[in-house]
Amino acid sequence: MPSTTEYKHSVNVRASQMDIPTRGSQQDDFDDKIKNAQLELERIQQERKELERKKLELEELTLRKREFLSQQVELTEKFSSALTLIDRELYEIREETEHLEQCRSCFADHLDKIQKHDPEKWTRDNLNERLDKATVVTDRAADEYEQAAAYFEGTRAGGIFGRPSKGNRRRNKAGKGESEFKTQLLSGFAFNLPIIAFGAVAVLVYLLK
Repeated sequence: MPSTTEYKHSVNVRASQMDIPTRGSQQDDFDDKIKNAQLELERIQQERKELERKKLELEELTLRKREFLSQQVELTEKFSSALTLIDRELYEIREETEHLEQCRSCFADHLDKIQKHDPEKWTRDNLNERLDKATVVTDRAADEYEQAAAYFEGTRAGGIFGRPSKGNRRRNKAGKGESEFKTQLLSGFAFNLPIIAFGAVAVLVYLLK
């Protein structure tokens, strides 16, 4: 019986071809995926929180901007109106002050003219002439005083003439008397009325002697 010849052939198999995943390596891979997923979730949450913070910050800035614009408009209107009124007030004060200064000069002139007439020094011969001249002076002074009182009525200076002061009310200027007053620029003669009355009484006493 013939003998059987055995042939042996070695097969080289690479380790990688025989690397079969074990249960432990699968678990590690799963854990890594979970860990990466958690990290990604944390990153997304951080981004969401950052976006929310920026959103709130933007809303706060928008609210502050609206409040500023509202206050800006309000203050602009207030200050613009106030400046207009102040300018108007200053103009009227300057104008009234100028009229009062010129009026004072005019009244001082009237007072000087009135005080120059001394009925005690008049004689019977010149009484009529002197009385006519004195009466013209006093009548003109009284008329201009009334014009000034009417002009300043309702202004700050109204109280000087015993007239009601109505603050900063604008005046309606009309009439011949006022036109004459603006030419004369009169104001403030009440304190001279006793002198006029005294002069009139002195004349009457002299005539009755």
